[in-house]
Amino acid sequence: MPVTIEVLRPIRQFSLRRNETHDLPSLADAVNTGRRINTVDKRDQRSALCLRDVEYRIHAHVELADHADKNEAAYREQFRRRVNRGACFQRPYLGAREFPGEFFAPNDQAPIPHTEDLGIMLHRVHHGPPVRFDWFTARLDNGVLHVPAVGIASQTGSDTAVA
Repeated sequence: MPVTIEVLRPIRQFSLRRNETHDLPSLADAVNTGRRINTVDKRDQRSALCLRDVEYRIHAHVELADHADKNEAAYREQFRRRVNRGACFQRPYLGAREFPGEFFAPNDQAPIPHTEDLGIMLHRVHHGPPVRFDWFTARLDNGVLHVPAVGIASQTGSDTAVA
């Protein structure tokens, strides 16, 4: 779980707009009836404000799952070996899978000298059931974001979505 995140490059943003459809026929429908996706009538436009050219140094600690069969030190060393090799179980991404993250061993670069209230941020997703989201009020202090151990608010239910 992240404890602090240091921002190492200046914050730069860009806007992204994309079209999505909420008309998704099953594979059986598409094959058996030739039904096609109606992208004109069933289109949703999504807008996003995204970060560009990011670089972070993440300080974290290990949280053992119930099925863990080793101590924290063993998993911490496994993590360090994988980082040094550039290996991972699943490629990390930054907010959405369209934004894959690269990672490498940390250096001693100083965080950016920037302080700003960042608003409410997603802290954790509990995959449930029921699915639950925890949030926290984020603030960047001289390039360092402190992540609390527990989110300050939770919302439960299937009508909740993360965008």
